[in-house]
Order: sequence, then structure tokens, then C-alpha cells
Amino acid sequence: MFLGVVQVAVALHVRSTLVDCAAEGARLAARSDRSLGDGEQRARDLITQSLSSGYAGQVSARYTQAADARLVEVTVTAPVPVIGLWGPSSLLTVEGHALVEEIL
Repeated sequence: MFLGVVQVAVALHVRSTLVDCAAEGARLAARSDRSLGDGEQRARDLITQSLSSGYAGQVSARYTQAADARLVEVTVTAPVPVIGLWGPSSLLTVEGHALVEEIL
């Protein structure tokens, strides 16, 4: 039972770290002097530093619309670890959003 609780904690840690990295990538891409590629790369770099490069393989960014606001959405699809940070896994998809900075 203890190992099950530890595994759930590891999976939640991976998820929250990925969400944070995606949001940080979206914030960078939303700046007026940056591009979507900059946000993708920032998310990949943070994921690699925080977890490992195996979690940074599928990162994408795009512009989207919500109500009257233009947003950047960074999506990360990564494995959910089954045994610690290793072993067979399923996929988890998380998103980070940020308002696009526009120069008036």
C-alpha cells in the first residue's frame, strides 16, 4: 500500500511539473518579442531540467481564442510513470495558457 501511495505522489509530481513547464512556455511565447517556437523550446528546456528529456518529446504551441482574448496554448504530451520514473507508462496531455501581449 505504501508503494501505491508513493507512485500516486510521483505521478502527481510529474503532472504538476509538466503543467508548470507548459504554462511557462506559454508565457514566454505570448510576449510581443517572442514566437511560438520560443515557447515550445522553453517548455522543453524546463521539462528536461526538471524531469528528463524523455518527458519533453511532444511539445507544441499554437494561438487560440477564448471569449475576446487571444491566447497562446502550449500542449505537452508525456508518459505517466508506472514504476518510479521508469517502466511501462500511459500518456498524459497537459496544457498551459497565456494572454498574448500586444503592442498598441
